[in-house]
Amino acid sequence: MIVIKFGGTSVEDAAAIDRSCYIVGERLSRRPFVIVSALGGATNGLLEAGSYAARGELGKAMTIADRLEYRHAELLPSIAEHFVRLRELLKALAAIGEFSPRTQDLIASYGEVLSSLIVVDRMKRLGLDAVHVDARQCVVTDDRFGRASPILDLTTSRLVEAARPHLDAGRLVVMGGYIGSTLSGTTTTLGRGGSDYSAAIAGAALNADEIQIWTDVDGMMTADPRIVPGAWKVKEISFDEASELAYFGAKVLHPLTVLPAVEKNIPVYILNSKNPKGTGTRITREARPCRNLIKSIACKRGITIVTVSSSRMLMAHGFLRALFEVFDRHHTSVDMVATSEVSVSLTLDDVSSLQPILEELKQLGDVEVSSKTALICLVGNNLKYTPGVARRAFGSIADINILMVSHGASNINFSFLVDEKDATAAIQKLHADFFREVDSEVFEPAV
Repeated sequence: MIVIKFGGTSVEDAAAIDRSCYIVGERLSRRPFVIVSALGGATNGLLEAGSYAARGELGKAMTIADRLEYRHAELLPSIAEHFVRLRELLKALAAIGEFSPRTQDLIASYGEVLSSLIVVDRMKRLGLDAVHVDARQCVVTDDRFGRASPILDLTTSRLVEAARPHLDAGRLVVMGGYIGSTLSGTTTTLGRGGSDYSAAIAGAALNADEIQIWTDVDGMMTADPRIVPGAWKVKEISFDEASELAYFGAKVLHPLTVLPAVEKNIPVYILNSKNPKGTGTRITREARPCRNLIKSIACKRGITIVTVSSSRMLMAHGFLRALFEVFDRHHTSVDMVATSEVSVSLTLDDVSSLQPILEELKQLGDVEVSSKTALICLVGNNLKYTPGVARRAFGSIADINILMVSHGASNINFSFLVDEKDATAAIQKLHADFFREVDSEVFEPAV
């Protein structure tokens, strides 16, 4: 049995949905469990409509709802009843004047609910025996709206109960990704990109042979092809390397996706629904050895550096604990840390709580903030114990200023920060050096 997940671009219109249905039809003998994202751009539209309504701009909200209804109803006319409820919700938001995280999840959930119903209908019209399973009845989460965490034991039992009889009977099962509900039945979401996570959760629960993530690229690349047109496709990569790349900016894969798959040692494939004959990228627990020093270069832009300086750090204990407790209280994660005897620098990509964080940090010392920086991450096996990694990397970009470095904390990651305006040039120079020659067992030309 396999799990097949289609991203928004793979179900964005009738032609894309037909391509995806064809892909599933080619794999019927493998008993597919299908997970779909919202139609491309639908989630953004839904949240935009909610924001307008909460600000009292109900006319703009309804215009967006009309546009979304037209797009969805073209694919499945009976979907119109869902938009009746959506409009009532928008009117309620306009009356209340508040768009809480809980209501944001409810609004956003319409995307996956509608797309999964549309895909099931299309499969049936094409002669496939498909059934719909509501993710809100299967994926049980906590109540951390906007980025809820699944309660895995309950989710596993519900998924098995809902899907196994249909799979055993030879039917296709289709479920919307990204969404779930609390034990009390309140709708939640797993965070943006969470449909990948839904696929991994389902794969682990149902003991899948593999998980296929279908998107609009041929797989994981040695660099973003928009920056490096000659980037190579990575044929095989380890779970750890893929997770590191995803966390540090590679948009192909949601960082959490690999976790349930790693625990069950289920291989994950990244495939292109517009090129269904392609081999994609295979992600496994242990990837084959590679003659190249690194597998890929990732970049995360919009990074903010916060530096706290205080003489109280000198030969003192407890300072770092107090520092990190500030970020813990504001539920803000830190990417990179560098310390000296009297200062600590750390990086953030989520600055939604920056101002209250800074107010608390000022009680610990002098605070300096630098924005518009980019974190560049080189990922490869055993970098920590390979001599010359830093020398080669910095030699490639000798004319670019390095703001901060992290090396040694991870065996597979060498990271540093540059000014955002230097990021593109840095990536191009690094790629030209590290991938001057490539291992044909691990890399191949992109289509």
